[in-house]
Amino acid sequence: MKKIFILTGEPSGDKLASSVISKLMIQNTNIQYLSVGGTHIKKLGIKSIFDLKEITYLGFTSVLLNIFKIRKKINKTVDEIIKFNPDILFSVDSPDFTLRVAERVKKINDNIKTIHYVAPQVWVWRKNRVKKIKKFVDHLLLLFNFEKKYFEQQSMKTTFVGHPLIEKKENVKTVLSDLISKDKKIISIFPGSRKSETNVLLPILLDFIKLMNNRENTYFFVFHATEDNKDFILNQVNNSGLDNIDVISDENIKSQILSHSVFAVSKSGTVSLQIASSNVPSIIIYKLSYINFMIFKLLVNVKFANIINIVNDREVIPELLQNECNAKEIFNTVIYFLKNPDLIEKQLSDCNKTLEDIKSKTSSANESALILSKYLTF
Repeated sequence: MKKIFILTGEPSGDKLASSVISKLMIQNTNIQYLSVGGTHIKKLGIKSIFDLKEITYLGFTSVLLNIFKIRKKINKTVDEIIKFNPDILFSVDSPDFTLRVAERVKKINDNIKTIHYVAPQVWVWRKNRVKKIKKFVDHLLLLFNFEKKYFEQQSMKTTFVGHPLIEKKENVKTVLSDLISKDKKIISIFPGSRKSETNVLLPILLDFIKLMNNRENTYFFVFHATEDNKDFILNQVNNSGLDNIDVISDENIKSQILSHSVFAVSKSGTVSLQIASSNVPSIIIYKLSYINFMIFKLLVNVKFANIINIVNDREVIPELLQNECNAKEIFNTVIYFLKNPDLIEKQLSDCNKTLEDIKSKTSSANESALILSKYLTF
């Protein structure tokens, strides 16, 4: 029986990995799995060697503060992978954790094929990493076509599989009127999947909602949460005294809520692609500690935080970062867009053109599963 070890480092990677593996399970039922995974991987009946929450850290300082814990987890993960002796180590995103593990595994057992899904953003910072990654990654699965040139310069084996967040999915229709009053316009809010992100952004977002309510009471706000941070967000919302907010974690309902939204406020990240593909106008927000931000500024090679802006080399979607990431700036920017439909139309048009260039032939999960299947037949 063939074996695959699935290696993730945060909830978004867990979700991506589960989509690929669920496709592979249909193609091949004779595979044994073990993982470092979260709720999505576990729903497939795959055991995780420890809880994903134990390794999900955000920012340079939090990583430094937890360096000994992370090192211990890396050691344990490497030991478990070697003991499991898989045919494939399938690592997904979170390169600071997953690729460190992959490098160590490859040194111990070169027969294990390493396939990494979601390329490290070498076009943002640390371009020299490609030479190092080439030594221990057998195949890189790319979400963006433009990434190829950065890795193929070093003769790395890559496949463009497309980005899953822009794919149209068949949803089980839910009657949204059961959740939201018909006389309310929905604004979707994405506060991040990590608790450390949510801790920073949630108070700012709740203050933004208060400003919106003071202006007019025609909006209903929906926080798009993960299973892991839903209760935390819900507690903060309940303590805020605001009654026009809901917190949703069900993926099907979240997708439908988004498609019915008039606007979205999202933390910086790939979720912005999902928002754009739903044809919803948006703004991007993010805030790091001062030290983390200064380190970030020194290291990055791009002018923007959002992928659509990076691809276009201009601000298609407004970015409110650091000092600009405050309730008043968010309020002013959202109101300005809602009062100017021409701006919304221009943003959506530019986003749609960008998305056309990053679509896969079938689906990102299916294309990735096909690559894994090929390696299992070698």
